[in-house]
Amino acid sequence: MKTFIICIQTLCGKITPAGFGSKEDRRFLERWRELTHATLLGAGSLRAGDPEFRDTSGRIPEKRIRAIITMSGRLPLEKNIFNRGPSPIVFCGQDVSNSLRRHLGGRAEVVAVRKREENELDLCQVREILKDKGVSRLLVEGGGRLNYFCLKQGIVDEMLVTVAPKLLTSNRETPLVDGERNLGAPFLDLELISCKCHLRTGELFLRYKVLKGKNSG
Repeated sequence: MKTFIICIQTLCGKITPAGFGSKEDRRFLERWRELTHATLLGAGSLRAGDPEFRDTSGRIPEKRIRAIITMSGRLPLEKNIFNRGPSPIVFCGQDVSNSLRRHLGGRAEVVAVRKREENELDLCQVREILKDKGVSRLLVEGGGRLNYFCLKQGIVDEMLVTVAPKLLTSNRETPLVDGERNLGAPFLDLELISCKCHLRTGELFLRYKVLKGKNSG
């Protein structure tokens, strides 16, 4: 299975607050949804927004998997993902799985996965479960914490990053990768695959290969 992280960031590396991308960036995201078989989203990003994971036609694909991952089990039932389109999959720890099933009341398939550490679920197991469901190309749509754990556990093959011509001085907003420790020594190296510039919006569309096992230091 190939796994892609996709996101838009400011020039200073922030991915929140959401919604600062152009229509061109939105189309870029929707095209990549069409090129992949499933999306994985962190629960924090779901709570902050209300994504439905539509494609370029504006439809919610019936056969494409929409998956959420949560440690806390705090998922708001009013979000559209639980009320429109095919039922999503929710990955969580065993400790919250039963209460989450009761909370969701059949609006999602709840799948318990093992923990690697106290606050970290095993994303390799998540990927294997999705692979068994026919997924060979997975799109990770954030947020920063999920991006960090995906990279930390070595499941990411490529990163699709839109750089918006914006600066943000607040330190409260989430960076593209939000974690406590370095991913390399000290860097995790990337290899540029393509770079496209949209002159009207000033956005850069970058595609990188993650060089697994190769650290700079």
